[in-house]
Parts: sequence; structure tokens; C-alpha cells
Amino acid sequence: MPAPADTRLRLQPHPNTPCPALDSLWVDLHWLPSGALALRYALSGALAELRLPTPSPAPAATDGLWRHSCLEAFIGAATGTAYVECNFSPSGDWACYAFDAERVRAAASPTGAPQITTERSAHTLTLTATVPRSALAALPSNAPALLGLTAVIESTDGSLSYWALAHPRGVPDFHACAGWTARLPLD
Repeated sequence: MPAPADTRLRLQPHPNTPCPALDSLWVDLHWLPSGALALRYALSGALAELRLPTPSPAPAATDGLWRHSCLEAFIGAATGTAYVECNFSPSGDWACYAFDAERVRAAASPTGAPQITTERSAHTLTLTATVPRSALAALPSNAPALLGLTAVIESTDGSLSYWALAHPRGVPDFHACAGWTARLPLD
């Protein structure tokens, strides 16, 4: 599905990992004049039943965010195997990784930290992540890209629910490019 300049996409839970506390998870995306990609994740439901990280006083690059509630974006070249994975925590912590092929890390890591803001009410959490173009430098310029939007949602009992645009495999696997069903230009 092509992703025009401003797009709203809905994520679905993997059938094996439902999350009754969450009613919906949407992502709005658009390119900023600076060339940065803005992703706005909106979770609605009984947030008190979710384990959501609290804001960090000094957000930083952090590995392992996917072990808890984390919002993610996988952006890959439509004609190759290279891709970038970005993880965004409601704490403000983040991680970006470059891959040469599925689960094969590239020698160089993406540069540039995403800017993350969160807003929370009793039933809604909104996280906006602005990913600088430099973080996507591993991808070819001016070429279409595949986009996989995903989320790991942790319940208060510690169980994890896996959300994505599509789940092509019997088990959740966000690195499977068959689940990256949105397309967007990288210009």
C-alpha cells in the first residue's frame, strides 16, 4: 500500500498474543521539510492495565527496549535487503540499528538521535518520534522503501503482545519484510 505524504495506518495484534486492554493502535506518518520522518503512535484503551515505561530524566540510546512496551519502525529498501530498525520507548529512550539483510547487522550504526515526545491521559498514550534523515542513511536515496510499523505492548502481568501492520508468519517476527506492507518514497 503506498504511503502518501500524510498517512494513518492501523496496527493489529498477532493472533497468538492478544491484548484485551488495548482497543486500538494507530500510526500517523509524514515527512517534514527537513527530510525527517515523523511517526505519531496513538494507543487507546485501559492503559492502567499496561506496563508503560515512565519518562526518563535523560533519554538515551538503549538496547533491549523491545523486551518491554516499545514502538518500532522497520524501513527497508524496496529493491534490496538493507533496512533500518528504530525502537522508541515511552520513556524517551530509543535505539536505531542498520541491517544488511534479515537479522544481519551492518558494520555501521545509524547516526542521529530521534526526537521523542509523549502525551498521556487515562485512556490514550501518544508517542511522536521524529527520525532524522541521517538515521536512514543506510538506505538508497530517492528510492521507494518498505515500511513495517510495529509495537511490543507489555501488560501488568508481564505478558507481551506483538502488534504490526501485518503478521506473515505463525509467530511474531518484525524482521520479516513480508510484514512491511506500507511503501513510502525516501525523498
